Amino acid sequence: MCGRYALTISPEELKEILGVLDLEDFPARYNIAPTQPILVVVSDGSQEPGSNLPDRRALLVRWGFTPGWVKDPKQFPLRINARAETAIGKASFRAAMRHRRVLVPASGFYEWHRPSKESGEKSQAYWIKPRRGGVVAFAGLMETWSSADGSEVDTGAILTTAANSSIAPIHDRMPVVIKPHDFSRWLDCKTQEPRDVADLMKPVEEDFFEAIPVSDKVNKVANVGADLLERAELAKPLPPVEKKKPDDGQLSFF
Repeated sequence: MCGRYALTISPEELKEILGVLDLEDFPARYNIAPTQPILVVVSDGSQEPGSNLPDRRALLVRWGFTPGWVKDPKQFPLRINARAETAIGKASFRAAMRHRRVLVPASGFYEWHRPSKESGEKSQAYWIKPRRGGVVAFAGLMETWSSADGSEVDTGAILTTAANSSIAPIHDRMPVVIKPHDFSRWLDCKTQEPRDVADLMKPVEEDFFEAIPVSDKVNKVANVGADLLERAELAKPLPPVEKKKPDDGQLSFF
């Protein structure tokens, strides 16, 4: 899963990488948590006159997906992630997979290796970032929830997939990464149906991320400083994980 992440890149760099037209200044955020506002990128498939860039816009949405048919969000489970393998068949995510796919820019994400209770060992937090630096774009979904009084809340979730062999020793899931050359295809909900972008929802290459052990300060939402990314002493090496037999890249739609 993906339960915490960071976005520390400057707005100018993000504009250049994602081709966003209307991005205002924002502060570096080192500990983005569920229910907080997160930055997402959407596209309506049009183009500005004289521009080769698609009309991509940046929005702030609540991290915690709420389908439009939910009557009371307080009675609905907090959904910060959606499983890429089954999202198209889930009532919660089906409409968003077809009509409201987004990109979630991040500098990296946090994950916890949680040993068995029998071992008596503490959980270890990791800062997982692109090995070559820069920003990464996670596949996301967006939905606008409307209350009975007419007020609206934009909400979102990050799609996850099975972890590759470099992340699997830490956790069995990881965010779906959309590469720059696939941004337009992922965001194009007018001509690209979920089946057409199924090939994008797979684990990223084994060497794309590097995992750095960090302190447990990231566990507390109140801790928001850059010191969260500092390397910590690793008490015990991670256990090796056998590589899984690769599948055929097909997702379940049922």
